[in-house]
Amino acid sequence: MNNKPEILSPAGDAECLNSALNFGADAVFLAGKAFGMRSASKNFDNSELKQACELAHRKGARVHLTCNVLPRNRELALLPDFLTYAQECGVDAFIIADLGVFEAAKKYAPGVARHVSTQAGVTNYASANVLYNMGASRVVLAREIPLSEIAEMRARLPKELEIECFVHGAMCVSFSGRCLISSYMTGRDANHGDCAQPCRWKYHLFEENREGQYFPVEEDSDGTYLYNSRDLCMIEHIPELVKAGISSFKIEGRAKSAYYTAVTTNAYRHALDDYCAEGESFALKPWIREELEKISHREYNTGFYFNHEPGQVTGNGGYIRHYDAVAVCENQIDDTTSLISQRNKFFAGDTLDVLPPSGIPFNIKCISLMNEDGEYVDSAPHPTQRLTMKSDLPVPSASVIRKKRD
Repeated sequence: MNNKPEILSPAGDAECLNSALNFGADAVFLAGKAFGMRSASKNFDNSELKQACELAHRKGARVHLTCNVLPRNRELALLPDFLTYAQECGVDAFIIADLGVFEAAKKYAPGVARHVSTQAGVTNYASANVLYNMGASRVVLAREIPLSEIAEMRARLPKELEIECFVHGAMCVSFSGRCLISSYMTGRDANHGDCAQPCRWKYHLFEENREGQYFPVEEDSDGTYLYNSRDLCMIEHIPELVKAGISSFKIEGRAKSAYYTAVTTNAYRHALDDYCAEGESFALKPWIREELEKISHREYNTGFYFNHEPGQVTGNGGYIRHYDAVAVCENQIDDTTSLISQRNKFFAGDTLDVLPPSGIPFNIKCISLMNEDGEYVDSAPHPTQRLTMKSDLPVPSASVIRKKRD
């Protein structure tokens, strides 16, 4: 297929970066220690950013650096050095929301492509064309745009201007990612990456003459979650996304785990590759859809792509969790022996679900566990504990190991 879309994966830290690269990302988006919209993530300091670019480029992937905060006057003096250093590191593109930052990037890092963030609220071909004429090589569309309008935009834009769209992950109640609820309620500025996520909190009504008596909007003993959006999942609509002319499939989640990055990257990688190979005979393999049930998530839907509101989960604020990531394979020693690093407790004798770098999951039985002192143990109780595991099938290096919840 000509102009095959890119799989763009989140990398909140070095472990997430490795997961994205191991499971097939064409590009990753990450942040430095400043100017990025996810302050809860570990992010990358200067030396780590350089190492991240070198690793990604060795594996044939690109690095998109988020510079998408809406900066205040006092921050602007720090911007030139930040942009210049990012170019020296080998960053391939900046993701930018602010026009002042956009012009500064042109001046201080002219060798780095400029992508316009979803926070800029690009909702039509006229604004996209203006940004292209200003030097943008890509626009990340607002999440409010249905596929029919994306296809029209593609037809009215220069072919050189790429279109990036979110295909998976958390949604929020804001317009194009801009929200003031957190600032009002907690003083934490969402537009500087410090959102307290008050849209996930529990809310009640009260009547002024009945002080202290709170009433849920729906009769539910746990309260009502007025703003709690469902998660976006477009895995069943790969053909429609491709036909609309989207250049990059973006997976939300820089504040999420390496396990989440591995599973989502792998699922969209396989689904897109299958569609590109099979064309109109394509049918999504059931295991790919099932993989996305193995990560923590809110109820899924398709957002605004088919003219539907994203919808709210009003009965609870929590996640659906069917599986736990219990270990990562550091090294396959032989056909039955692996060196693993523990992530959650599991036991010798357990049936485990393995996601290898090939991306096709399979089950194994954990026959035995041995700690670093050479002692056999019944379980792996300590976070990041390294153990030698015997199993009935080989576990390739870099595999993620899961266990289904009871």
